[in-house]
Amino acid sequence: MHNTAAIVFRDGTTRFVKVDANELLMDAAQRHGVNLPVDCREGVCGTCRCLRESGEVEVEYIDEEALTEEEIAEGHVLACQTRLHSSQASFYFDIDSTVCSVATEVHDGTVTAVEEVSDGAAILEITLDDPAQALPYLPGQYARIEVPGSDEWRAYSFATSTVKDGKLRFLIRLLPSGVMSDYLRDRAKPGDAISLEAPLGAFYLREVQRPLLMVAGGTGLSAFLGMLEELADKGECTQPIRLAYGVTQEQDLSELDRLEAFTRSLPDFAFDTVVMNPSEAWQGNKGVVCDLFDLDFLAQSFDAYLCGPPPMIEATKQWLEEREVGEHRVFFEKFVSS
Repeated sequence: MHNTAAIVFRDGTTRFVKVDANELLMDAAQRHGVNLPVDCREGVCGTCRCLRESGEVEVEYIDEEALTEEEIAEGHVLACQTRLHSSQASFYFDIDSTVCSVATEVHDGTVTAVEEVSDGAAILEITLDDPAQALPYLPGQYARIEVPGSDEWRAYSFATSTVKDGKLRFLIRLLPSGVMSDYLRDRAKPGDAISLEAPLGAFYLREVQRPLLMVAGGTGLSAFLGMLEELADKGECTQPIRLAYGVTQEQDLSELDRLEAFTRSLPDFAFDTVVMNPSEAWQGNKGVVCDLFDLDFLAQSFDAYLCGPPPMIEATKQWLEEREVGEHRVFFEKFVSS
C-alpha cells in the first residue's frame, strides 16, 4: 500500500513518486532518483523546505530556525520530516529541477482523433503507445508536443484531468498560419506517430479550500477543462466556482456543451462567455473577461486561476488590484499562440 506525491519544481518540471506507509518524503524521492536538496536530515537546517499544496501530512519536527510559525501556517514543510497521510499530495520546491538531477520525460504516442470544435480550435487526441509507461500530471499542467514531420515543439495544456484508457486530449487554437495549426488542418490523420514531453508547468489546481475564480482566454480554456473534470470526478468540492471565458470572435467559442455538463456535475459551478469583437448578429456579452466579474462574489476570500494571452492576464491582475475585493491568491499561465 502506498501513496503518491507530486513534486513540482520552479521550472515546472514535475515528478510523481510512490511513498510507502510511514516513509519520509525525502526518502521516497531519493528512491525514485529525485535528489532533493538535503543537509542535516534532522529538521534543523531548512535546506529541504517546500510548500505542501494538497494532501494530508504528518510533520515530525521543525526547528524554529528552519521555518517560522507564519511559514508553517502557510503550509511549508520539510521533506526530511514529512510523511503522507492521504493517497495523494503535492509539494512545490522553489528550485529548478536541474539542481536535483531531474530531467523531463518523452512519451511516444499515436494520433487517434482530430476534431475541429470551432472555427478557431481543434481537439487533438493522442493515445500513448505504451500504456505501462505512466504519465501522471496535475490538472492545469501542459505538455510539449512535437509536430509530426518537423523538428518543432509546441506547448499545450491537458484538456482532461488524467490519462483515460491511454488517451490524452488537448484543445489547440488554429492559427491562419502556424506549424501545428497547418499540421492539424492539412495533414493530421489517425495513426500518425507523435511524441510529447510531460508533465510541465507550475500552473495547476491546488487544494480547493475557498471559492474559485477561473478566467480563460481562448484555448486557455483547456487547462480549466482538466481542473473542472477532476473536481467533478472526485465529487468532493463544495466551494462555489465561477468561470469567465473570453474570446476574440464568437466562432472561437468551443466546448460549451462540456462546460454546461459541469454545471450539472458540480454543486455550485457557473460560467459566462464574452466576445471582444463580435459580429452584428451576436446577442451575448460584448467586451473583455473582466466585464464578467461579479464584485459580490469577489467580496469573499477566493483563489483566482488565469490562463490565456499575456494582455488578458495582466488586465485581470490589474483589475483585481484596483478593486476592493476579498483577500485572494492569483495563479496564472501566460501563453503565446504559435
